Amino acid sequence: MFESAEIGHAIDKDTYEAAVPALREALLEAQFELQQQKRFPVIILINGIEGAGKGETVKLLNEWMDPRLIEVRTFDQQTDEELARPPAWRYWRMLPAKGRMGIFFGNWYSQMLQGRVHGLFKDPRLDQAIAGAERMEKMFCDEGALIFKFWFHLSKKQMKARLKALADDPLHSWRISPLDWQQSQTYDKFVKYGERVLRRTSRDYAPWHVIEGVDPYYRSLTVGKILLEGLQNALKRPDVHPHEVNAAPLGTSVDQLNLLDSLDLTQRLEKKDYEEQLITEQARLSGLMRDKRMRRHALVAVFEGNDAAGKGGSIRRVAAALDPRQYNIVPIAAPTEEERAQPYLWRFWRHIPARGKFTVFDRSWYGRVLVERVEGFCSTADWMRAYGEINDFEEQLADAGVIVVKFWLAIDKDTQMERFQEREEIPFKRFKITEDDWRNRDKWDAYRAAVGDMVDRTSTEIAPWTLVEANDKRWARVKVLRTINRALEEAFEKSDKRAKKHKD
Repeated sequence: MFESAEIGHAIDKDTYEAAVPALREALLEAQFELQQQKRFPVIILINGIEGAGKGETVKLLNEWMDPRLIEVRTFDQQTDEELARPPAWRYWRMLPAKGRMGIFFGNWYSQMLQGRVHGLFKDPRLDQAIAGAERMEKMFCDEGALIFKFWFHLSKKQMKARLKALADDPLHSWRISPLDWQQSQTYDKFVKYGERVLRRTSRDYAPWHVIEGVDPYYRSLTVGKILLEGLQNALKRPDVHPHEVNAAPLGTSVDQLNLLDSLDLTQRLEKKDYEEQLITEQARLSGLMRDKRMRRHALVAVFEGNDAAGKGGSIRRVAAALDPRQYNIVPIAAPTEEERAQPYLWRFWRHIPARGKFTVFDRSWYGRVLVERVEGFCSTADWMRAYGEINDFEEQLADAGVIVVKFWLAIDKDTQMERFQEREEIPFKRFKITEDDWRNRDKWDAYRAAVGDMVDRTSTEIAPWTLVEANDKRWARVKVLRTINRALEEAFEKSDKRAKKHKD
């Protein structure tokens, strides 16, 4: 894949200087149009051989365009904050907003290549990382992002010649970094695995561009023209993310039987039993959260359910067992302007807890396949692909030691009506009832169908759904606490077994 980047591409100085003014002007115009439209972000990934001009090219792009609209990010050694969270967290939090450009050095490709070259893991782990990167980029592009991926290349002979020239020049020898010398020893491996990565991740929505890095004039003009052409094409499109996409139907149950029909909503607890079991489960949770094994994990609890099903009351009983410094409650409402400028899952990634911590999501990323689906706030293609994106997201959390517990609190229609009327009649509960609650009630059957599809497609071994019979609030609160406690204990048991196996 690198043959054409080893044949000595070059442009003379006069040709370069004649082309640059028009290119700069066009790039600036495109950049300002991008900022005005605010329809999509631009992500530029910089990878390749050390000494091939990566840094010089990015510096030049900042000179040619408005640097105030460009965010250059370098991902070197992970910080303690990053090490305490899933690997992708560091990239998600640095994504550029719509209308801006982000240039990523040391990105997800750099991490996987360096790890494989230096023997930190084998091919299966590399292939897993490649697949994860491909899925993430597809998600970004489906959300409207424009991705450029540049591989700056030098042949082995060219790299050695560059290092020798710099080493022999006392004025420029300081420019040789330890990474340059290191890669000169591992060049063959780096190119071998680089080819594997490029081959498997160059797609129509995010292709790789291999740039020969020997001649700075050729290198700079080539990168500039690729960026300009890509920007102009994207800006001319009527819609970066067209909604007229054919999506296969999910199908409906022939016998009209719904998963929620299987619940026994008559389950209940008497007050005395409730108080005893509540205290027992709260004490159990308190002890588990203080357990030293919690340092290997984080905990995420997702609360979804019918309006007036008792999510808030259940959350309060969970929080009552803990020190406020141990947990964070994130209420999810309509996205803010800042959140609308990012891919859908960004607003949730930013709240993922560090190890030892607990985050409660009052409503969650499942809004896309529930309220957004039923109310028509997104296209069918959007919520259909969301199932796979959500499963990928939760798998990344689980792989990083995050325990994910998900609850759907279910009540019947009569119980909901009683609670709605109670909220309207009791002054201090009136804030809980809104016009949206009454309007959603008219779409009861549509929401039931959406819940069935959601559970069928996202209840997995790593992040199963727990359906909670919530007609009786006492029963629901105890079941929620007991489920969280069991999830923690099972996770601790598994990590103990892994630690023992590793020790043996």
